[in-house]
Amino acid sequence: MSAWLALSPETRRLCAAGLVLGVYALFCLAIALREARRRRAVRREAHALSAGESAAILLAHASQTGFAEQLALATAKLLSDGGARVTLKALADVTAADLAKAGRALFVVSTTGEGDAPDTARRFLRDVMSAAPDLHDLGFGVLALGDSSYAHFCAFGRTLDAWLARRRAHPLFDRVEVDDGDAAALRHWQGQVGIMAGVTDSPDWTRPRYGLWRLAERRQLNPGSPGEAAFHIRLEPAEAATWEAGDILEIGPCNDPAEVAALLSGLALDPDAAVLADEGATLAAVLAWRRLPQDGAAPTTPQALIDALSPLPHREYSIASLPAGGGVELLVRTMRRADGRPGVGSGWLTVHAEKGAEIAARVRTNRSFHGPTDDRPLILIGNGTGLAGLRAHLKARATAGRHRNWLVFGERTQAHDYFHRDEIEAWRASGVLERLDLAFSRDQTRKIYVQHRLMQAADALRAWVADGAAIYVCGSLEGMSGDVHAALVAVLGAEAVERLSDEGRYRRDVY
Repeated sequence: MSAWLALSPETRRLCAAGLVLGVYALFCLAIALREARRRRAVRREAHALSAGESAAILLAHASQTGFAEQLALATAKLLSDGGARVTLKALADVTAADLAKAGRALFVVSTTGEGDAPDTARRFLRDVMSAAPDLHDLGFGVLALGDSSYAHFCAFGRTLDAWLARRRAHPLFDRVEVDDGDAAALRHWQGQVGIMAGVTDSPDWTRPRYGLWRLAERRQLNPGSPGEAAFHIRLEPAEAATWEAGDILEIGPCNDPAEVAALLSGLALDPDAAVLADEGATLAAVLAWRRLPQDGAAPTTPQALIDALSPLPHREYSIASLPAGGGVELLVRTMRRADGRPGVGSGWLTVHAEKGAEIAARVRTNRSFHGPTDDRPLILIGNGTGLAGLRAHLKARATAGRHRNWLVFGERTQAHDYFHRDEIEAWRASGVLERLDLAFSRDQTRKIYVQHRLMQAADALRAWVADGAAIYVCGSLEGMSGDVHAALVAVLGAEAVERLSDEGRYRRDVY
Protein backbone atom coordinates (compact mmCIF):
# COMPACT_ATOMS: atom_id res chain seq x y z
CA MET A 1 0.00 0.00 0.00
CA SER A 2 2.85 2.38 0.83
CA ALA A 3 4.38 1.76 -2.64
CA TRP A 4 1.05 2.65 -4.24
CA LEU A 5 0.82 5.88 -2.25
CA ALA A 6 4.39 6.75 -3.27
CA LEU A 7 3.34 6.95 -6.90
CA SER A 8 2.32 10.26 -8.39
CA PRO A 9 -1.43 10.92 -8.83
CA GLU A 10 -1.03 10.77 -12.62
CA THR A 11 0.73 7.40 -12.43
CA ARG A 12 -1.96 6.02 -10.13
CA ARG A 13 -4.66 7.17 -12.58
CA LEU A 14 -2.88 5.47 -15.49
CA CYS A 15 -2.47 2.21 -13.51
CA ALA A 16 -6.11 2.25 -12.47
CA ALA A 17 -7.20 2.84 -16.04
CA GLY A 18 -5.05 -0.05 -17.20
CA LEU A 19 -6.54 -2.28 -14.54
CA VAL A 20 -10.07 -1.37 -15.61
CA LEU A 21 -9.19 -2.05 -19.24
CA GLY A 22 -7.72 -5.42 -18.27
CA VAL A 23 -10.82 -6.42 -16.33
CA TYR A 24 -13.02 -5.25 -19.19
CA ALA A 25 -10.96 -7.29 -21.65
CA LEU A 26 -11.36 -10.39 -19.49
CA PHE A 27 -15.10 -9.72 -19.24
CA CYS A 28 -15.37 -9.45 -23.03
CA LEU A 29 -13.36 -12.62 -23.45
CA ALA A 30 -15.72 -14.46 -21.07
CA ILE A 31 -18.73 -13.19 -23.01
CA ALA A 32 -17.15 -14.25 -26.29
CA LEU A 33 -16.35 -17.73 -24.97
CA ARG A 34 -19.89 -18.13 -23.63
CA GLU A 35 -21.37 -16.99 -26.95
CA ALA A 36 -19.09 -19.39 -28.80
CA ARG A 37 -20.28 -22.23 -26.60
CA ARG A 38 -23.89 -21.20 -27.23
CA ARG A 39 -23.35 -21.19 -30.99
CA ARG A 40 -21.71 -24.61 -30.83
CA ALA A 41 -24.67 -25.87 -28.80
CA VAL A 42 -27.10 -24.48 -31.37
CA ARG A 43 -25.15 -26.18 -34.15
CA ARG A 44 -25.17 -29.45 -32.20
CA GLU A 45 -28.92 -29.20 -31.70
CA ALA A 46 -29.55 -28.45 -35.37
CA HIS A 47 -27.29 -31.30 -36.38
CA ALA A 48 -29.06 -33.63 -33.96
CA LEU A 49 -32.33 -33.03 -35.78
CA SER A 50 -30.90 -34.17 -39.07
CA ALA A 51 -31.69 -37.64 -40.32
CA GLY A 52 -28.10 -38.78 -40.02
CA GLU A 53 -27.69 -37.96 -36.33
CA SER A 54 -27.02 -41.11 -34.29
CA ALA A 55 -27.13 -39.66 -30.76
CA ALA A 56 -30.41 -40.37 -29.02
CA ILE A 57 -32.31 -37.85 -26.94
CA LEU A 58 -32.37 -38.90 -23.30
CA LEU A 59 -35.92 -38.78 -21.92
CA ALA A 60 -36.16 -39.35 -18.17
CA HIS A 61 -39.26 -39.52 -16.00
CA ALA A 62 -39.93 -39.58 -12.26
CA SER A 63 -43.51 -40.26 -11.18
CA GLN A 64 -45.33 -40.96 -7.94
CA THR A 65 -48.63 -42.08 -9.48
CA GLY A 66 -47.78 -42.83 -13.11
CA PHE A 67 -48.89 -39.59 -14.79
CA ALA A 68 -45.31 -38.40 -15.48
CA GLU A 69 -44.51 -41.76 -17.05
CA GLN A 70 -47.56 -41.49 -19.31
CA LEU A 71 -46.47 -38.03 -20.46
CA ALA A 72 -42.92 -39.27 -21.03
CA LEU A 73 -44.26 -42.03 -23.27
CA ALA A 74 -46.33 -39.48 -25.23
CA THR A 75 -43.25 -37.25 -25.54
CA ALA A 76 -41.17 -40.17 -26.78
CA LYS A 77 -43.77 -40.97 -29.43
CA LEU A 78 -43.83 -37.37 -30.63
CA LEU A 79 -40.04 -37.31 -30.93
CA SER A 80 -40.05 -40.66 -32.71
CA ASP A 81 -42.71 -39.44 -35.14
CA GLY A 82 -40.24 -36.71 -36.09
CA GLY A 83 -37.49 -39.24 -36.76
CA ALA A 84 -35.51 -38.68 -33.56
CA ARG A 85 -34.03 -41.57 -31.61
CA VAL A 86 -35.04 -41.63 -27.95
CA THR A 87 -33.58 -43.32 -24.91
CA LEU A 88 -36.41 -43.54 -22.38
CA LYS A 89 -35.41 -44.14 -18.76
CA ALA A 90 -36.78 -43.83 -15.27
CA LEU A 91 -34.85 -41.06 -13.52
CA ALA A 92 -33.61 -43.60 -10.97
CA ASP A 93 -31.68 -45.33 -13.76
CA VAL A 94 -30.01 -42.17 -15.10
CA THR A 95 -26.33 -41.72 -14.20
CA ALA A 96 -24.03 -38.72 -14.36
CA ALA A 97 -22.28 -40.41 -17.30
CA ASP A 98 -25.62 -40.65 -19.13
CA LEU A 99 -26.10 -36.89 -18.74
CA ALA A 100 -22.54 -36.04 -19.74
CA LYS A 101 -22.80 -37.90 -23.05
CA ALA A 102 -26.47 -37.24 -23.84
CA GLY A 103 -26.18 -33.99 -25.79
CA ARG A 104 -29.88 -33.35 -25.21
CA ALA A 105 -32.12 -34.52 -22.38
CA LEU A 106 -35.75 -33.99 -21.47
CA PHE A 107 -37.07 -34.54 -17.95
CA VAL A 108 -40.71 -35.19 -17.02
CA VAL A 109 -40.92 -35.10 -13.24
CA SER A 110 -43.65 -34.77 -10.64
CA THR A 111 -43.63 -33.31 -7.15
CA THR A 112 -45.34 -35.15 -4.33
CA GLY A 113 -46.66 -33.87 -1.04
CA GLU A 114 -45.21 -30.60 0.20
CA GLY A 115 -42.39 -30.28 -2.31
CA ASP A 116 -40.85 -33.75 -2.20
CA ALA A 117 -39.34 -35.66 -5.08
CA PRO A 118 -41.14 -38.89 -6.07
CA ASP A 119 -39.89 -42.04 -4.35
CA THR A 120 -38.59 -43.23 -7.71
CA ALA A 121 -36.16 -40.27 -7.86
CA ARG A 122 -34.38 -41.07 -4.60
CA ARG A 123 -31.44 -42.83 -6.23
CA PHE A 124 -30.89 -39.95 -8.68
CA LEU A 125 -30.98 -37.46 -5.81
CA ARG A 126 -28.46 -39.47 -3.83
CA ASP A 127 -26.07 -40.62 -6.53
CA VAL A 128 -26.21 -37.88 -9.17
CA MET A 129 -27.54 -34.63 -7.75
CA SER A 130 -25.29 -34.92 -4.70
CA ALA A 131 -22.29 -34.92 -7.03
CA ALA A 132 -20.98 -32.09 -9.22
CA PRO A 133 -20.73 -33.33 -12.82
CA ASP A 134 -19.78 -30.86 -15.53
CA LEU A 135 -22.70 -30.83 -17.98
CA HIS A 136 -21.68 -27.91 -20.20
CA ASP A 137 -22.40 -29.97 -23.34
CA LEU A 138 -25.95 -30.83 -22.29
CA GLY A 139 -29.08 -29.10 -23.57
CA PHE A 140 -32.14 -29.84 -21.48
CA GLY A 141 -35.85 -29.23 -20.99
CA VAL A 142 -37.94 -29.84 -17.87
CA LEU A 143 -41.66 -30.58 -17.62
CA ALA A 144 -42.57 -30.08 -13.97
CA LEU A 145 -45.85 -31.53 -12.74
CA GLY A 146 -47.48 -30.18 -9.58
CA ASP A 147 -50.55 -28.92 -7.81
CA SER A 148 -50.78 -25.24 -6.86
CA SER A 149 -52.96 -26.07 -3.87
CA TYR A 150 -49.72 -27.14 -2.18
CA ALA A 151 -47.31 -24.54 -0.85
CA HIS A 152 -44.27 -25.83 -2.76
CA PHE A 153 -45.68 -25.99 -6.26
CA CYS A 154 -43.54 -27.99 -8.73
CA ALA A 155 -40.70 -27.91 -6.20
CA PHE A 156 -38.79 -30.94 -7.46
CA GLY A 157 -39.01 -29.84 -11.09
CA ARG A 158 -37.71 -26.41 -10.12
CA THR A 159 -34.91 -27.93 -8.04
CA LEU A 160 -33.86 -30.19 -10.92
CA ASP A 161 -33.97 -27.28 -13.37
CA ALA A 162 -31.77 -25.15 -11.08
CA TRP A 163 -29.32 -27.99 -10.48
CA LEU A 164 -28.88 -28.59 -14.21
CA ALA A 165 -28.21 -24.89 -14.71
CA ARG A 166 -25.62 -24.89 -11.90
CA ARG A 167 -23.91 -27.78 -13.60
CA ARG A 168 -23.52 -25.55 -16.71
CA ALA A 169 -26.16 -27.33 -18.81
CA HIS A 170 -28.14 -24.98 -21.04
CA PRO A 171 -31.94 -24.95 -21.38
CA LEU A 172 -33.43 -25.77 -24.76
CA PHE A 173 -36.50 -23.79 -23.66
CA ASP A 174 -37.95 -22.46 -20.42
CA ARG A 175 -39.20 -24.91 -17.81
CA VAL A 176 -42.85 -25.84 -18.38
CA GLU A 177 -44.94 -26.12 -15.21
CA VAL A 178 -48.23 -28.02 -15.17
CA ASP A 179 -50.84 -27.34 -12.51
CA ASP A 180 -53.02 -30.41 -11.93
CA GLY A 181 -52.73 -31.64 -15.51
CA ASP A 182 -53.49 -28.22 -17.03
CA ALA A 183 -54.15 -28.89 -20.72
CA ALA A 184 -52.77 -25.54 -21.89
CA ALA A 185 -49.41 -26.16 -20.22
CA LEU A 186 -49.25 -29.65 -21.68
CA ARG A 187 -49.97 -28.24 -25.12
CA HIS A 188 -47.11 -25.78 -24.60
CA TRP A 189 -44.73 -28.63 -23.78
CA GLN A 190 -46.01 -30.53 -26.79
CA GLY A 191 -45.29 -27.50 -28.97
CA GLN A 192 -41.73 -27.16 -27.69
CA VAL A 193 -41.04 -30.86 -28.18
CA GLY A 194 -42.68 -30.67 -31.60
CA ILE A 195 -40.23 -27.94 -32.61
CA MET A 196 -37.35 -30.17 -31.51
CA ALA A 197 -38.81 -33.08 -33.47
CA GLY A 198 -39.81 -31.02 -36.50
CA VAL A 199 -43.44 -32.05 -35.98
CA THR A 200 -45.88 -29.14 -35.77
CA ASP A 201 -49.16 -30.71 -36.92
CA SER A 202 -49.71 -33.43 -34.30
CA PRO A 203 -53.12 -33.43 -32.54
CA ASP A 204 -53.29 -31.65 -29.20
CA TRP A 205 -52.69 -33.88 -26.22
CA THR A 206 -55.64 -34.38 -23.94
CA ARG A 207 -56.15 -36.54 -20.93
CA PRO A 208 -57.96 -39.81 -21.72
CA ARG A 209 -61.67 -39.29 -21.88
CA TYR A 210 -63.71 -40.35 -18.88
CA GLY A 211 -65.84 -43.44 -19.19
CA LEU A 212 -69.29 -43.77 -17.67
CA TRP A 213 -69.71 -45.72 -14.46
CA ARG A 214 -72.80 -46.29 -12.31
CA LEU A 215 -72.86 -45.62 -8.58
CA ALA A 216 -74.05 -49.09 -7.53
CA GLU A 217 -73.40 -48.94 -3.78
CA ARG A 218 -72.62 -46.40 -1.08
CA ARG A 219 -72.37 -47.72 2.47
CA GLN A 220 -71.03 -45.90 5.50
CA LEU A 221 -68.30 -47.91 7.18
CA ASN A 222 -67.97 -45.97 10.44
CA PRO A 223 -71.32 -44.91 11.93
CA GLY A 224 -70.73 -43.36 15.33
CA SER A 225 -67.09 -42.57 14.60
CA PRO A 226 -65.50 -39.46 16.15
CA GLY A 227 -64.13 -38.70 12.69
CA GLU A 228 -65.77 -37.77 9.39
CA ALA A 229 -67.94 -40.36 7.69
CA ALA A 230 -66.11 -42.91 5.56
CA PHE A 231 -67.89 -44.86 2.84
CA HIS A 232 -67.52 -48.04 0.84
CA ILE A 233 -68.24 -46.94 -2.73
CA ARG A 234 -68.87 -49.35 -5.59
CA LEU A 235 -68.88 -48.20 -9.23
CA GLU A 236 -69.80 -50.45 -12.12
CA PRO A 237 -68.51 -49.60 -15.62
CA ALA A 238 -70.78 -49.15 -18.61
CA GLU A 239 -68.08 -50.84 -20.71
CA ALA A 240 -65.49 -53.46 -19.81
CA ALA A 241 -62.61 -52.12 -17.73
CA THR A 242 -59.52 -53.74 -16.27
CA TRP A 243 -56.91 -52.83 -13.67
CA GLU A 244 -54.42 -54.29 -11.19
CA ALA A 245 -54.01 -53.99 -7.46
CA GLY A 246 -52.29 -50.66 -6.84
CA ASP A 247 -54.00 -48.79 -9.69
CA ILE A 248 -55.94 -45.55 -9.30
CA LEU A 249 -59.42 -44.43 -10.29
CA GLU A 250 -59.64 -40.83 -11.47
CA ILE A 251 -63.05 -39.29 -10.87
CA GLY A 252 -64.50 -36.39 -12.83
CA PRO A 253 -66.62 -34.83 -10.05
CA CYS A 254 -69.69 -32.67 -10.36
CA ASN A 255 -70.93 -29.79 -8.23
CA ASP A 256 -73.77 -30.03 -5.77
CA PRO A 257 -76.89 -29.54 -7.96
CA ALA A 258 -78.33 -27.27 -5.27
CA GLU A 259 -75.32 -24.92 -5.58
CA VAL A 260 -75.71 -24.77 -9.35
CA ALA A 261 -79.42 -23.99 -9.00
CA ALA A 262 -78.73 -21.28 -6.42
CA LEU A 263 -76.14 -19.63 -8.69
CA LEU A 264 -78.48 -19.59 -11.68
CA SER A 265 -81.32 -18.26 -9.58
CA GLY A 266 -79.14 -15.49 -8.19
CA LEU A 267 -78.05 -14.49 -11.69
CA ALA A 268 -81.58 -14.89 -13.10
CA LEU A 269 -80.27 -17.23 -15.81
CA ASP A 270 -82.20 -20.00 -17.55
CA PRO A 271 -80.65 -23.41 -16.66
CA ASP A 272 -81.75 -24.73 -20.07
CA ALA A 273 -80.02 -21.95 -22.01
CA ALA A 274 -77.86 -23.32 -24.84
CA VAL A 275 -74.08 -22.73 -24.55
CA LEU A 276 -70.99 -23.79 -26.48
CA ALA A 277 -68.85 -26.18 -24.42
CA ASP A 278 -67.64 -29.76 -24.45
CA GLU A 279 -69.36 -30.93 -21.29
CA GLY A 280 -73.01 -30.46 -22.22
CA ALA A 281 -75.54 -28.55 -24.27
CA THR A 282 -77.29 -26.57 -21.53
CA LEU A 283 -76.01 -24.01 -19.06
CA ALA A 284 -76.88 -26.12 -16.00
CA ALA A 285 -75.25 -29.25 -17.46
CA VAL A 286 -72.00 -27.42 -18.15
CA LEU A 287 -71.94 -25.69 -14.76
CA ALA A 288 -72.06 -29.10 -13.12
CA TRP A 289 -68.47 -29.61 -14.35
CA ARG A 290 -67.08 -26.10 -13.79
CA ARG A 291 -65.59 -24.28 -10.80
CA LEU A 292 -68.39 -22.10 -9.49
CA PRO A 293 -67.65 -18.48 -8.56
CA GLN A 294 -67.37 -18.04 -4.81
CA ASP A 295 -67.12 -14.28 -4.40
CA GLY A 296 -70.52 -13.42 -5.84
CA ALA A 297 -69.02 -11.70 -8.90
CA ALA A 298 -69.88 -13.50 -12.13
CA PRO A 299 -70.77 -12.67 -15.73
CA THR A 300 -74.50 -12.37 -16.28
CA THR A 301 -74.88 -14.00 -19.69
CA PRO A 302 -74.82 -17.80 -20.12
CA GLN A 303 -71.88 -18.06 -22.53
CA ALA A 304 -69.78 -15.44 -20.73
CA LEU A 305 -70.33 -17.29 -17.46
CA ILE A 306 -69.17 -20.58 -18.96
CA ASP A 307 -66.16 -18.98 -20.63
CA ALA A 308 -65.06 -17.45 -17.32
CA LEU A 309 -65.09 -20.71 -15.34
CA SER A 310 -62.44 -23.43 -15.50
CA PRO A 311 -63.28 -27.15 -15.33
CA LEU A 312 -63.31 -28.89 -11.97
CA PRO A 313 -60.10 -30.80 -11.24
CA HIS A 314 -60.18 -34.58 -11.21
CA ARG A 315 -59.81 -36.52 -7.97
CA GLU A 316 -57.88 -39.74 -7.45
CA TYR A 317 -58.76 -42.74 -5.29
CA SER A 318 -56.88 -45.99 -4.65
CA ILE A 319 -58.81 -48.94 -6.01
CA ALA A 320 -59.81 -51.44 -3.30
CA SER A 321 -60.99 -54.29 -5.53
CA LEU A 322 -60.04 -56.53 -8.46
CA PRO A 323 -61.74 -56.74 -11.89
CA ALA A 324 -63.08 -60.22 -11.07
CA GLY A 325 -65.51 -58.55 -8.67
CA GLY A 326 -67.20 -56.75 -11.57
CA GLY A 327 -66.71 -53.20 -10.31
CA VAL A 328 -64.33 -50.73 -8.74
CA GLU A 329 -64.62 -50.42 -4.98
CA LEU A 330 -63.28 -47.37 -3.12
CA LEU A 331 -62.95 -46.17 0.46
CA VAL A 332 -63.83 -42.49 0.52
CA ARG A 333 -64.00 -40.19 3.53
CA THR A 334 -66.10 -37.04 3.28
CA MET A 335 -63.63 -34.16 3.39
CA ARG A 336 -64.64 -30.64 4.37
CA ARG A 337 -63.69 -27.28 2.91
CA ALA A 338 -62.89 -24.33 5.12
CA ASP A 339 -66.53 -23.24 5.10
CA GLY A 340 -67.76 -26.70 6.10
CA ARG A 341 -69.06 -27.78 2.69
CA PRO A 342 -68.06 -31.25 1.46
CA GLY A 343 -65.00 -31.35 -0.76
CA VAL A 344 -65.29 -31.49 -4.55
CA GLY A 345 -64.55 -35.17 -5.10
CA SER A 346 -65.61 -36.68 -1.80
CA GLY A 347 -68.75 -34.55 -1.74
CA TRP A 348 -69.79 -35.81 -5.15
CA LEU A 349 -69.24 -39.48 -4.29
CA THR A 350 -70.47 -39.54 -0.70
CA VAL A 351 -73.18 -36.85 -0.59
CA HIS A 352 -74.45 -35.36 -3.83
CA ALA A 353 -74.55 -38.19 -6.40
CA GLU A 354 -77.70 -40.28 -6.14
CA LYS A 355 -77.47 -44.05 -6.07
CA GLY A 356 -77.59 -45.25 -9.67
CA ALA A 357 -76.18 -41.94 -10.93
CA GLU A 358 -73.69 -41.84 -13.77
CA ILE A 359 -70.13 -41.13 -12.56
CA ALA A 360 -67.39 -39.98 -14.93
CA ALA A 361 -64.25 -41.98 -14.17
CA ARG A 362 -61.22 -43.66 -15.68
CA VAL A 363 -58.67 -46.17 -14.47
CA ARG A 364 -55.05 -45.06 -14.45
CA THR A 365 -52.21 -47.54 -14.20
CA ASN A 366 -49.97 -46.91 -11.20
CA ARG A 367 -46.97 -49.15 -11.85
CA SER A 368 -45.03 -47.76 -8.91
CA PHE A 369 -47.55 -49.43 -6.55
CA HIS A 370 -48.11 -52.72 -8.36
CA GLY A 371 -47.46 -55.78 -6.22
CA PRO A 372 -44.45 -58.09 -6.27
CA THR A 373 -44.44 -60.53 -9.17
CA ASP A 374 -43.09 -63.36 -6.99
CA ASP A 375 -44.22 -64.92 -3.72
CA ARG A 376 -41.96 -62.88 -1.45
CA PRO A 377 -43.44 -61.80 1.90
CA LEU A 378 -45.45 -58.59 1.81
CA ILE A 379 -45.77 -56.05 4.63
CA LEU A 380 -48.77 -53.73 4.14
CA ILE A 381 -48.94 -50.57 6.27
CA GLY A 382 -51.69 -47.98 6.21
CA ASN A 383 -54.20 -45.87 8.04
CA GLY A 384 -57.75 -44.71 7.45
CA THR A 385 -59.01 -44.96 3.89
CA GLY A 386 -55.48 -45.96 2.88
CA LEU A 387 -56.73 -49.47 3.58
CA ALA A 388 -58.20 -49.34 0.06
CA GLY A 389 -54.95 -49.93 -1.81
CA LEU A 390 -53.83 -52.53 0.73
CA ARG A 391 -57.15 -54.38 0.45
CA ALA A 392 -56.70 -54.79 -3.31
CA HIS A 393 -53.24 -56.25 -2.76
CA LEU A 394 -54.54 -58.70 -0.15
CA LYS A 395 -57.29 -59.79 -2.55
CA ALA A 396 -54.67 -60.35 -5.26
CA ARG A 397 -52.40 -62.29 -2.88
CA ALA A 398 -55.29 -64.43 -1.69
CA THR A 399 -56.25 -65.25 -5.28
CA ALA A 400 -52.64 -66.21 -6.07
CA GLY A 401 -52.35 -68.35 -2.94
CA ARG A 402 -49.57 -66.18 -1.47
CA HIS A 403 -50.13 -66.09 2.28
CA ARG A 404 -46.99 -64.53 3.73
CA ASN A 405 -48.75 -61.22 4.35
CA TRP A 406 -48.55 -58.86 7.32
CA LEU A 407 -51.08 -56.04 7.68
CA VAL A 408 -50.46 -53.06 9.98
CA PHE A 409 -53.59 -50.89 10.02
CA GLY A 410 -54.58 -47.92 12.14
CA GLU A 411 -57.71 -45.82 12.68
CA ARG A 412 -59.49 -44.00 15.52
CA THR A 413 -61.60 -46.57 17.37
CA GLN A 414 -61.98 -50.32 17.03
CA ALA A 415 -65.71 -50.17 17.72
CA HIS A 416 -66.49 -47.74 14.90
CA ASP A 417 -63.49 -47.47 12.54
CA TYR A 418 -62.33 -51.04 11.90
CA PHE A 419 -63.07 -50.86 8.16
CA HIS A 420 -63.94 -54.20 6.52
CA ARG A 421 -63.44 -55.96 9.85
CA ASP A 422 -65.20 -59.20 8.89
CA GLU A 423 -63.11 -59.54 5.76
CA ILE A 424 -59.81 -58.88 7.54
CA GLU A 425 -60.63 -61.28 10.37
CA ALA A 426 -61.56 -63.93 7.79
CA TRP A 427 -58.20 -63.47 6.08
CA ARG A 428 -56.45 -63.92 9.40
CA ALA A 429 -58.47 -67.05 10.20
CA SER A 430 -57.82 -68.61 6.79
CA GLY A 431 -54.09 -67.86 6.81
CA VAL A 432 -54.09 -65.21 4.07
CA LEU A 433 -52.82 -62.88 6.79
CA GLU A 434 -49.90 -64.43 8.63
CA ARG A 435 -49.74 -61.45 10.95
CA LEU A 436 -52.10 -58.59 11.82
CA ASP A 437 -51.24 -55.55 13.96
CA LEU A 438 -53.91 -52.95 14.69
CA ALA A 439 -53.54 -49.44 16.11
CA PHE A 440 -56.70 -47.66 17.25
CA SER A 441 -55.48 -44.31 18.47
CA ARG A 442 -58.49 -43.25 20.56
CA ASP A 443 -59.02 -46.51 22.47
CA GLN A 444 -56.54 -45.63 25.23
CA THR A 445 -55.24 -42.52 26.95
CA ARG A 446 -51.91 -42.62 25.12
CA LYS A 447 -52.52 -42.52 21.40
CA ILE A 448 -51.08 -45.45 19.48
CA TYR A 449 -50.42 -45.27 15.74
CA VAL A 450 -49.12 -47.70 13.13
CA GLN A 451 -45.53 -46.49 13.53
CA HIS A 452 -45.67 -47.49 17.21
CA ARG A 453 -46.77 -50.99 16.23
CA LEU A 454 -43.81 -51.21 13.86
CA MET A 455 -41.40 -50.18 16.60
CA GLN A 456 -42.92 -52.77 18.95
CA ALA A 457 -42.48 -55.44 16.26
CA ALA A 458 -38.90 -54.41 15.40
CA ASP A 459 -37.43 -57.92 15.58
CA ALA A 460 -40.16 -59.39 13.38
CA LEU A 461 -39.81 -56.50 10.92
CA ARG A 462 -36.08 -57.09 10.56
CA ALA A 463 -36.66 -60.82 10.10
CA TRP A 464 -39.29 -60.34 7.39
CA VAL A 465 -37.08 -57.88 5.50
CA ALA A 466 -34.11 -60.24 5.78
CA ASP A 467 -36.34 -62.90 4.24
CA GLY A 468 -36.94 -60.68 1.19
CA ALA A 469 -40.16 -58.93 2.20
CA ALA A 470 -41.46 -55.88 0.34
CA ILE A 471 -43.04 -52.99 2.24
CA TYR A 472 -46.07 -51.15 0.86
CA VAL A 473 -47.46 -48.03 2.56
CA CYS A 474 -50.85 -46.50 1.74
CA GLY A 475 -52.63 -43.64 3.47
CA SER A 476 -52.17 -40.08 4.62
CA LEU A 477 -49.12 -38.12 3.53
CA GLU A 478 -49.32 -35.79 6.51
CA GLY A 479 -48.14 -37.55 9.63
CA MET A 480 -48.52 -41.24 8.87
CA SER A 481 -46.19 -41.76 5.92
CA GLY A 482 -43.41 -39.63 7.40
CA ASP A 483 -43.72 -41.27 10.82
CA VAL A 484 -43.74 -44.74 9.26
CA HIS A 485 -40.65 -43.87 7.25
CA ALA A 486 -38.91 -42.66 10.42
CA ALA A 487 -39.86 -45.89 12.19
CA LEU A 488 -38.48 -47.98 9.31
CA VAL A 489 -35.23 -46.03 9.42
CA ALA A 490 -35.02 -46.46 13.20
CA VAL A 491 -35.54 -50.23 12.97
CA LEU A 492 -33.76 -51.09 9.71
CA GLY A 493 -31.26 -48.26 9.28
CA ALA A 494 -31.19 -45.47 6.69
CA GLU A 495 -29.00 -47.40 4.23
CA ALA A 496 -31.27 -50.44 4.36
CA VAL A 497 -34.36 -48.33 3.69
CA GLU A 498 -32.60 -46.64 0.76
CA ARG A 499 -31.67 -50.05 -0.60
CA LEU A 500 -35.24 -51.29 -0.28
CA SER A 501 -36.44 -48.26 -2.23
CA ASP A 502 -33.82 -48.75 -4.93
CA GLU A 503 -34.81 -52.41 -5.28
CA GLY A 504 -38.52 -51.58 -5.52
CA ARG A 505 -39.22 -53.28 -2.19
CA TYR A 506 -40.38 -50.10 -0.46
CA ARG A 507 -43.31 -48.43 -2.20
CA ARG A 508 -45.83 -45.80 -1.19
CA ASP A 509 -49.24 -44.60 -2.34
CA VAL A 510 -49.79 -41.58 -0.10
CA TYR A 511 -51.98 -38.53 -0.49
